[in-house]
Amino acid sequence: MPVVTKKYQVTIPKDVREALGIKAGDEVVFVREGDRYVLMKLTDLLKEFAEITRDIDETIEEVRQGLARGIERSLRELEGEK
Repeated sequence: MPVVTKKYQVTIPKDVREALGIKAGDEVVFVREGDRYVLMKLTDLLKEFAEITRDIDETIEEVRQGLARGIERSLRELEGEK
């Protein structure tokens, strides 16, 4: 069982390091999830952010395309009323 030192340091157990792919020199972050924290490699967190950003970009583009189609349809309907 890991113990917190006077300097608030903890040794990450070998099985946890191996499961997370953590090597000496890797940067790690503690991510809050509700009422707990999760240890992650910084590179893994950045990959998650990149995926989220890509999803947001795709969603924004879909909204733009939908708005453009709606505007075009409305303009055609207005022209038909003349």
